[in-house]
Amino acid sequence: MKAPLFRDPIHDGAADPVVIWNREAQEWWMIYTNRRATAEGEGFAWVHGTDLGIASSRDGGRSWLYRGTLPGLEIEWGRNTFWAPEIYWHDGLYHMYVSYIQGVPTTWAGHKRDMMHYTSPNLLNWTFQSRLELSSDRVIDACIHELPDGGFRMWYKDEANQSHTYAADSKDLYHWEVVGPVITERGHEGPNVFWFKGTYWMIVDEWRGQGVFRSNNLDAWERNGLILDQPGTRKDDGTIGLHADVVVQGNHAYIFYFTHPGRNETQNKDGMKSRYESRRSSIQVARLDVVDGILICDRDKPFELKLVP
Repeated sequence: MKAPLFRDPIHDGAADPVVIWNREAQEWWMIYTNRRATAEGEGFAWVHGTDLGIASSRDGGRSWLYRGTLPGLEIEWGRNTFWAPEIYWHDGLYHMYVSYIQGVPTTWAGHKRDMMHYTSPNLLNWTFQSRLELSSDRVIDACIHELPDGGFRMWYKDEANQSHTYAADSKDLYHWEVVGPVITERGHEGPNVFWFKGTYWMIVDEWRGQGVFRSNNLDAWERNGLILDQPGTRKDDGTIGLHADVVVQGNHAYIFYFTHPGRNETQNKDGMKSRYESRRSSIQVARLDVVDGILICDRDKPFELKLVP
């Protein structure tokens, strides 16, 4: 399988991918946080002022074409920030939950991160629905899954509550009630929940690899291990795997994640990595499997990716 799978050709900062079938275009789309790795500026300005990038694939995910950025999301004037989209198809509509920051801050702290809800019939024409009221005003990285007895659950990172995963429930994807904390043993981000081989799984980005949890009912979770914590040998894959999305296709599951390959490269003559090399990111894909009840990922094992609708 090609590695890296994708690099953003404009800012070279593709991160936080979500991979979804576009029913109208009849192709797979990857929508991602479009970090501005090439941008000069003060402090952390480069991770703000970000649009959502779009890449498309007509060959089952083996090759990706950059298409631009997602239009029509602005709810106020100016250059603002969109992070970590989650897109969920239900009853004829795509629902997107995306973290929003006003403006282009130069620091991490001191500004709100709101969860915004949009809907679209085709992944291009978006209608703003609401700003969700969740457990704080520092929430990012939504993930949605249908509950066994009906309704939906959202998991997300609450930065105001020790960067733990919190949950909220909804009967209609529009109105949400906070359930409370779910994964609390250490700080993390990017929860992603999926059903695979008879079990619910959750992965979270622990900044040392992806922590793995399993559940029979989406309520009680037990730790199952750690994946993408050891460097791979493929191009741009020699660092930990960050904020990931999983696409399940029957008995096969594929994890799409990003790396910061330049953060492991040799320092320059001044003893510092270049700003660009330490910032740039690449999207990778690997297969998941379950062996003896443990979710595993051999990122170096060859495989053929062929996503089907």
